[in-house]
Amino acid sequence: MTRQLAADGGDTAVVISPCINVCKMEQGLCVGCFRTIDEIALWGSVGDEDKRLILAAVAQRRIARDPDADLAGNCTDT
Repeated sequence: MTRQLAADGGDTAVVISPCINVCKMEQGLCVGCFRTIDEIALWGSVGDEDKRLILAAVAQRRIARDPDADLAGNCTDT
């Protein structure tokens, strides 16, 4: 997520898509972003609150799949 100043001077978080352009569905989830097909389809039309809920579900799925995963999305491969 990035932070921007709102027009009124307040701080607002911009919710960024978790898509990493590795789009392949396996067992009902995208292997790249861990979203369901419904979540992917809805992403462009839902508000930030719903996007944050989707991201929370994505984080839980990543943990379930790999408890040692870097949830910040930082690649440690060299």
